[in-house]
Amino acid sequence: MSVSSARKAKRARREWGDSPLFRTITPTLAVVLAVAAWQVATKVGNIAPTVLPSPTRVAEAAWTDREALWQNTVPTLQVTVVGLVVSVVVSAILATLLSFVPLLRNATLPLLIVAQSIPIIVLAPLFVIWFGFGLGPKIGLIVITTALPMTISLLQGFLSADPDAATLMKSLGANRVKVFLRLQVPSSLPYFFTGLRVVASFAVLAAIFAETVGAVNGLGIYMATQKNMLRTDLVLAAAVISIAVSLLLFSLTYLLETLAMPWERRRKAMRSE
Repeated sequence: MSVSSARKAKRARREWGDSPLFRTITPTLAVVLAVAAWQVATKVGNIAPTVLPSPTRVAEAAWTDREALWQNTVPTLQVTVVGLVVSVVVSAILATLLSFVPLLRNATLPLLIVAQSIPIIVLAPLFVIWFGFGLGPKIGLIVITTALPMTISLLQGFLSADPDAATLMKSLGANRVKVFLRLQVPSSLPYFFTGLRVVASFAVLAAIFAETVGAVNGLGIYMATQKNMLRTDLVLAAAVISIAVSLLLFSLTYLLETLAMPWERRRKAMRSE
């Protein structure tokens, strides 16, 4: 095989490995194998359904109770999305302030880390006592859970901007705000979307945990109710739906990244050529 043919083959393998089809098939196959192993284990091991129901039993229970599952999924999805949006706004404001004022950054970051280290299992009951069973406490818990990682990601992105480019812009008359908007904000976008992907699943978990402590409806209160009734199959069905919601939000971050950073897609296309 010639050198050019070997390079073409290597490029084809790399393109196939980076293709969306390959990245979809691989985890899907892994999930199918895991579910098949689960099904076999429950049948061969003769495990009681209240301990570990089979995937088919979970699917049947989910279909039978589909209306209740849907009615409880919608509130959880709504509070998660609203909480993430509020968290993004809070993180953007905090990261911007910290990037502009180094003294504030040095004084505030340790306090934010301390706030993040408080267990959500402690905060959730307190939020219900202080603010009731409405939407506010759930959004507050999501913000506390997700704002710090996104703030740190954004701040790192702001500070990663090329200092030589900033110096050049200032020499051409750009002020601090223009340098921030035209250089630091675009430089921070990859860091922002990485942080957003990390916290997407955290937001769903925070919303569900808040619902278990105090809520009228939602996947959290649904799972708590079914657990008390020993309906392990419906608990697992709700857990699968929560995983699906997390995966949906995770996937949407890639769509948002593509829309917000079209130059990154062109750069990757040029690099693969």
